[in-house]
Amino acid sequence: MSPSTLSTAGVLLITVPGVAYGGVTLLTYLMRNVPGYNDNPVRRGLWRAGHAHAGVLVLFSLVALLYIDASPLTDGMKTLVRTLIVAAPILMPLGFFLSVVRPSDTKPSRLIWLTFAGGLSLAAGTLTLGVSLL
Repeated sequence: MSPSTLSTAGVLLITVPGVAYGGVTLLTYLMRNVPGYNDNPVRRGLWRAGHAHAGVLVLFSLVALLYIDASPLTDGMKTLVRTLIVAAPILMPLGFFLSVVRPSDTKPSRLIWLTFAGGLSLAAGTLTLGVSLL
């Protein structure tokens, strides 16, 4: 593995306890009936989606890193693809969480667009990587 991939994987692995902490926090909100969570279905749904996307995309990114190093892309393109794929588990959950920060929020703010940015980043990175591997 390249040094860039190893350091990127290290950063991703360090985020896993944060994702786990988020899960415990959501479970605590459920069990303790925290105001602004159970009584706010929009906020509850978006926070659950943010937590789920964070966990799945971190795992996906770790796997994709292996393929990036094996691809015939130039070093610059590998860096770009690595950045695009790793941006998704950051941008998408941020959009879900930050769009309904206040317990009284009943509809997402404009920050929900971060989820779209993360999706575009993921699509561009995986499409580029996939085509390069053919």
